[in-house]
Amino acid sequence: MSNMILIVDDEEDIRTSLGGILEDEGYLVVTAENGTDAIDVVREEVPDLVLLDIWMPGMDGIQTLGQIKQLFPEMTVVMMSGHGTIETAVRATRLGAFDFIEKPFSLDKLLITVGNAIKLKELRKENLVLRLSAQKEHDLVGATPAMESLRLSIQRVASASTPVLITGEPGVGKELSARVIHYLGSRRDRPFVTINCMAIPADLLYAELFGYERDGGPEGAAHKRGRFDLADGGTIFLDEIQELPVDVQTELLRVLSENSFERQGGQRPVRCDIRVIAATSRSLEAAREAGSFLEDLYHRLQVVPLHICPLRERLADIPLLVRHFVNQFHQREGWEPMQFSAEVLELMQGYEWPGNVRELKNVVERILIMVAGPVVTAGDLPELLPSLASTAAPEDGGGEQCSLTAARQQFEREFIQQRLAVCGWDLERAALSLGLERTSLHRKLVQYHLTPEKGTGA
Repeated sequence: MSNMILIVDDEEDIRTSLGGILEDEGYLVVTAENGTDAIDVVREEVPDLVLLDIWMPGMDGIQTLGQIKQLFPEMTVVMMSGHGTIETAVRATRLGAFDFIEKPFSLDKLLITVGNAIKLKELRKENLVLRLSAQKEHDLVGATPAMESLRLSIQRVASASTPVLITGEPGVGKELSARVIHYLGSRRDRPFVTINCMAIPADLLYAELFGYERDGGPEGAAHKRGRFDLADGGTIFLDEIQELPVDVQTELLRVLSENSFERQGGQRPVRCDIRVIAATSRSLEAAREAGSFLEDLYHRLQVVPLHICPLRERLADIPLLVRHFVNQFHQREGWEPMQFSAEVLELMQGYEWPGNVRELKNVVERILIMVAGPVVTAGDLPELLPSLASTAAPEDGGGEQCSLTAARQQFEREFIQQRLAVCGWDLERAALSLGLERTSLHRKLVQYHLTPEKGTGA
């Protein structure tokens, strides 16, 4: 679809000649002879670019520009004038004009300016799409009261810069919640830096977080910027914050109270503008009472506490989470989409999920890789997830688990093996014969340990 350009000029000759040039370049052109008509066209057509003359009777170009920007702040406008001044150009730029071109037009200058303006429009559109995509990627999935309450709390705190403390068991989504806070806030275009305080030796944490100068670093290194330098203007997420040594806690308290820190071996404060989001899977209050966590830092972090409940307390969200992880996997890998049967989802909702959402995601991806066919059924679970399948496996009169699932799997395995033998292990022909995609057949081979060398797969 061609980009639409609105030409606003009180001189008909200019509208005609300029319109002809742009139409020859493939643009769709509409025109208006005054500011009032231009506003009407903008409302109805929403053009990709406006070429706006400054000197017009009635509503001049500067006034028209102001009204256009009120209606559509992101609309790209290029000002035109035969006798413009620097003062006028500066005023137009402050109101949001993209550029300023003089009459009579240089054809090359005109086409370059129009081309650059259209590119800016496309870049803004791409940026919006990427931003919406990023927000969707960092959505909090769930419709239970616990998730609705968490989502509402995050929306309230996102616009502030106060510290946030997120608590919850491992795997519940503390880092994801921190990212949502960051992307919903005013710092979304600045860095989001994460660090797991448990993953770095205690004697290296200070230098890792705050950097070092001169002989303050290991092996005589002269200078290194830390994670707080990298996060300046944005957000830093400190996971398992209870693992911070006391000297690092002291410097973190300084960041929260004075917006500055000192590098290891440094002699001067470094200014910073950083939002701190901390998380822990343990009790900070217990650490404070034991004397391993500073009292002042504890209270600083408690300004906005958020708790994320374990998955076992919101099992009704599992179908939504499964669908979300399936869509993520499909978009990332490009495999054909799969569905989980109602029976499988019911089994999943009867499981305790000690690893929480992280465990659920890993299980879903394992199933998507190992199971063939468009629908995941209960018969696919015993071999892959015996602990999950056993949570709701029925028993017969003899006290043994129902053998229907095993019988179904055995029949499918033997049937696939037979077709493969008939087709001489030509996977393309065998998949066509079985009515499967080749990738689905391949996953079945993995699931049932079938190989041409072993024949039976035993």
